[in-house]
Order: sequence, then C-alpha cells, then structure tokens
Amino acid sequence: MIPPLPAPVKTAFDAFSEPARDTLLKVRPLIFQTATQNPAVGPLTETLKWGEPAYLTEETRSGSTIRMAWKPAKPDHGALFFNCKTTLVDTMREIYPDTFTYQGARAVLFRLDQPLPNDALAHCIEMALTYHRNKR
Repeated sequence: MIPPLPAPVKTAFDAFSEPARDTLLKVRPLIFQTATQNPAVGPLTETLKWGEPAYLTEETRSGSTIRMAWKPAKPDHGALFFNCKTTLVDTMREIYPDTFTYQGARAVLFRLDQPLPNDALAHCIEMALTYHRNKR
C-alpha cells in the first residue's frame, strides 16, 4: 500500500517542473512497492533531505537513502540520488550502461520525455534499499 503523501514532501514535489513532478510521482509508488516485496527492507520513512523527497530504511537500516530530484540545470531529466560513498551507482552503471545517464557516483538520471524504465528502476531501488544488508 502506498501511504499518503506527507505535506512537506508534497510541497517539495510541487516545486519541481510539471513534467518532472508527474514522472517522479510515478517513481514514488515504485519505491514503496519495491520495499514491500522484500521483507528485510521493512517500512520506509518518507521525508526531506536537502529539501527533496527522500526514502530511508530507518527501522531496519537495511539500505541506503534514495533521494528524488529534478534540477533546472538538467530540465529534461529526473534523478535518483544515492549516497556517493557507496558502490551503488558504479554497480548500476555496470548493469545498466545504456539505460540511464549517470552523474558521478551519486545519481542516475532518466529522461522525462520517455517511458520510465520501470524494471531497471525497481532493480536500482532494491539495490539501494538492501545495500547495508547485502554488504554484511
């Protein structure tokens, strides 16, 4: 089940361009659905990090934070940001070299004018939500 959008997070989504907001609001349920498919993830905390929607595994500490963003410098792209001190983006780049555009070791970007690569996104989300658990 997808929880209601918390007011501060809704305000952050409302600050995105309309195409970015529409696309990122389609990624949000994918994050929650992916989390519920793996019992080790546990409940997600939906909050703001750096003023942007963020998803944390606070209760289980199984994963690394996922942050959604849209930046005016890349107006045609939405992004998922990950902790740059992890190997997540390097692993994603190896598995999906042509699916996303990458920003260093911290983000995967996807075009707003193309269909979302849902399967690849779900896999990237799962890798992030289980990162600490899988490192052990």
